Amino acid sequence: MGIFEGHIRVHEGDRFALVASRWNDFIVERLVEGAKDCILRHGGHDEQMDLIRVPGSFELPQAAQLAARSGRYAGVVVLGSVIRGGTPHFDMIAAEVTKGSAQVALDTNVPLTFGVLTTDSVEQAIDRAGAKMGNKGWEAAQSLLEMVDLGHALKGSKGRK
Repeated sequence: MGIFEGHIRVHEGDRFALVASRWNDFIVERLVEGAKDCILRHGGHDEQMDLIRVPGSFELPQAAQLAARSGRYAGVVVLGSVIRGGTPHFDMIAAEVTKGSAQVALDTNVPLTFGVLTTDSVEQAIDRAGAKMGNKGWEAAQSLLEMVDLGHALKGSKGRK
């Protein structure tokens, strides 16, 4: 029986799209830096990454789809921050960005990982963007590298037992 498992590393020639919202930029910038740092620390180079900015989290899935369908990228990570307010807007945006991102991954067959914070407060967002709870941008990039490597393994270029 063959066993396939992705490893956290960057392959030469792979490019990555970091799709990030400008809304709550003081949080999202920390997620972007975490994702970039993860890719660099696992063998990547700045030239292997493109940062694609969109107005808010609602626009992330569409930009991710454009990136995935471009054929330029081995994988896409979406990064954003949706913080609960006093209206139902939070619930709608959080649900749609989550469903939309998952749909992009399934429709395009390009690895896509989710680094969008959905928090009840600014403090929770700060904690998840590099403070007490680690950096969810780093974690999303780490998952992306593993999924891209798994894709290489399943395509036969890096098969392992």
